[in-house]
Amino acid sequence: MNMYLRVLWHTWLARRGRRISVWEVARTGFRVLPADLDIYRHVNNGRYLSIMDLGRLDWMLRTDLYPEFGRRGWYPVVAASSIAYRRSLTLWQRFTVETKFIGVDARAFYVEQRFVRGGQVYATGIVRGRMLSRAGGIVTNEELFAVTGEPPEGLVLPEWVARWAADSALPPSKADAPSVW
Repeated sequence: MNMYLRVLWHTWLARRGRRISVWEVARTGFRVLPADLDIYRHVNNGRYLSIMDLGRLDWMLRTDLYPEFGRRGWYPVVAASSIAYRRSLTLWQRFTVETKFIGVDARAFYVEQRFVRGGQVYATGIVRGRMLSRAGGIVTNEELFAVTGEPPEGLVLPEWVARWAADSALPPSKADAPSVW
């Protein structure tokens, strides 16, 4: 339930916040709440992914992508994500999630997100996403860039991200994927 309240709160804040370019870093403020904690009294590893969702929502709202995607019947889905933890966030601490679009490949877009406190990175995550159409199918990069504008010159997907995407990819959803150890 508390994530629904956070969704409402961050939607309200984003709609009143400063508009940003798709290519800018979006900075979204948070505070660690009791429901974020695990039995070790730091933010639960799964909660980081939920908070990353809120950071991407803030980014889509402040860039005006969210309403445009809705008008076109598009919606983003996470195809893969990975996160690395450096330091623990604990009860009542304030922190910022920085969200940045870092590139595309033939089938997906990539977003990097950082959990920052006091100027220090506490955790960093990478998300491989796809835009799907409610009419069916995947939104192409050309269609996506018609909405976002062309990426800035020099925006090239980092090699390590391309390797990670290839190494972590599962078979397509309509292909056979037996669980064989």
